[in-house]
Amino acid sequence: MVRYYIAGGIIAASVIIYALIQCILSDARRVRSISKPAWILTIVLLPLLGALLWFWLGRPLGAAPATGAAGNSSYYAPGRSTAPDDDDAFLRQLERQRELKKREEELKRREEELKKREKDAGNDPQAD
Repeated sequence: MVRYYIAGGIIAASVIIYALIQCILSDARRVRSISKPAWILTIVLLPLLGALLWFWLGRPLGAAPATGAAGNSSYYAPGRSTAPDDDDAFLRQLERQRELKKREEELKRREEELKKREKDAGNDPQAD
């Protein structure tokens, strides 16, 4: 019987610690219901109930922790692209850059062609 109390206490402590860490690491602007400091106090002052309320009412939606390139824990923002080739704005920017480069090359080609024509017209003996 004592083993069940010990196991329950360990599970409860784990849930409380996990909720507290997740609350501390969450973005304050995305926390729901009450402010982030109020959630921390709620988890600390009402240990198991506060942790359960955090998971139910306070945790940001879509709050699956993701590890960034620097190893820092951050939250995945729904709607954000995960790869550059999935980002429509990035692809539009690439297309604009390609179009601009193509126009510059065309302009350069036409300028060279015009210089060549002017040079040929200046050396043409029939022009006199």
